[in-house]
Amino acid sequence: MRVGIGYDVHSLTEGEKLVLGGVEIKYNLGLAGWSDADVLVHSIMDALLGAAGLADIGTYFPPSDPAYKNVSSLALLQKIKAMLDQDDWKIVNIDSTIIAEQPKLAPYTDQMKQSISNVLEINKSQIGIKATTTEKMGFTGRGEGIAAQAVALIDKK
Repeated sequence: MRVGIGYDVHSLTEGEKLVLGGVEIKYNLGLAGWSDADVLVHSIMDALLGAAGLADIGTYFPPSDPAYKNVSSLALLQKIKAMLDQDDWKIVNIDSTIIAEQPKLAPYTDQMKQSISNVLEINKSQIGIKATTTEKMGFTGRGEGIAAQAVALIDKK
């Protein structure tokens, strides 16, 4: 068994969609980034890659590559799943935390689990998604961005 950790952060801006865990969330701001800037999925991708001893997502999906402009992070997660399958890794579980002052995310976490479990072909019960604030401290507390952390446990098939 092997464990990996992932972290991602993107700034909030006007004129962008807010996508977390593959779910579009109604909010007046969205995350800025080359892809859909889904910090939750990005942190999960890095956790899975780290557990498998592979490079980070920027190595495989560089932000300078036009092929990844506005791409769904779930499509990139599917590519990570294929890499894990190729090396005979199975996902045991994933645990994650989204760090954001606003919007409130609890109503969306079940949908997020479902969209991620569909792509990874694992049971929703193998995915933990929590949301927390920083009590108005730091860039997330000031509403300047959203961050996410994830850990993933994998094992050989």
